[in-house]
Amino acid sequence: MGEAESILAVDDEPAIRELLTEYLGGHGYRVQAVADGTAMRAALTASRPDLVLLDITLPGEDGLALARYLREHHDLPVIMVTASGDVVDRIVGLEMGADDYLAKPFDPRELLARIKSVLRRARQAPAPAGGGASPVRFGAYTLDPEARRMTAGDGSDVPLTQMEFDLLLALGSRPNRVLSRDQILNLTQNRDWDPYDRSVDIRIARLRRKIEADPDQPRLIRTVRGVGYMFVPE
Repeated sequence: MGEAESILAVDDEPAIRELLTEYLGGHGYRVQAVADGTAMRAALTASRPDLVLLDITLPGEDGLALARYLREHHDLPVIMVTASGDVVDRIVGLEMGADDYLAKPFDPRELLARIKSVLRRARQAPAPAGGGASPVRFGAYTLDPEARRMTAGDGSDVPLTQMEFDLLLALGSRPNRVLSRDQILNLTQNRDWDPYDRSVDIRIARLRRKIEADPDQPRLIRTVRGVGYMFVPE
């Protein structure tokens, strides 16, 4: 039997940290619970968790700033937890790179289900298609399916989350072909996203900010109104 998966929980409420430690620990996870961003960074330096549970309302740096930090420095699944159920908070959380979102007060069973779902998606990342899959060019950027990395024209790495990479690979390997949101979900194995919410759109917008010369007038990843998205090689 493999080693238990680890979860780093960041929440300033002692009662919530205790609940997460006891409940998730009782379901076979190794849980480390910390109160703020400083402790989170220290924990990440000591060991790499399999998933981060991140509260939005924290002392000092808030959860959105920490989510941005995680996406820039660590490729880790993130579930954001907040006392607000406002859809705006949810959208902003996803834009910052969260993989899922849960409002307080939450049922621990629902949290457990979401953790299992996000970890399953992380484990099921599509393998490179056939040994020797060709790199894909997105303007000045090159996506390498074998190394699972993207580089800029100067050779520097462009930070991508696992889902962002899978989304670019799905589009880039099907140039000039319109993909619906539902097809994108199937190709990236992210069936837990709802094709009728903004999950796909938000991730496309985030990718455009990374690879398009003008994200407001995209040339590489184009919107086909009412249908989906299409990669158009330059």
